[in-house]
Amino acid sequence: MVAWQAWLIIAGICLIIEIATVGFLVFWFAVAALITCICSLFIDNIIIQTAIFVILSAILVFFTRSLSEKLSRNDNVITNANVIIGKEAIVKKEISPNNNGQIKIDGDVWTATLAPNCSTTIPVGSSVEILKIDGVKVVVKPIQIKEKLEVKG
Repeated sequence: MVAWQAWLIIAGICLIIEIATVGFLVFWFAVAALITCICSLFIDNIIIQTAIFVILSAILVFFTRSLSEKLSRNDNVITNANVIIGKEAIVKKEISPNNNGQIKIDGDVWTATLAPNCSTTIPVGSSVEILKIDGVKVVVKPIQIKEKLEVKG
């Protein structure tokens, strides 16, 4: 087997591995193998070819690390659902410490669960404050109704 064929096979194997994995690392080994394949047409020494492959692989991986980090970054998508945090909602299905309930806010019905520090059952028709969104559920706490005292003068 001629050296350029071996480097071409190595590049093909690296590309197959890259397709099978989610990282963006093995691709650069395939690129280095393709460049080494071209160099092997002019250089007969296998040690020099291997050195070219190793050096090119290191350079490509080092200089493209930031690109691969950007491509593989898993950013949380911010949606407009976060605008309901801190707002008041009405209970449509009783919420208890052991069972989820439902609330209605801005015309939307959400599954609701009680905040960890809350141990009371919230009946239908009560007002609650939305503390956070946890997956597809909202975490709520009851709103304490303060009695208004009239000052008579």
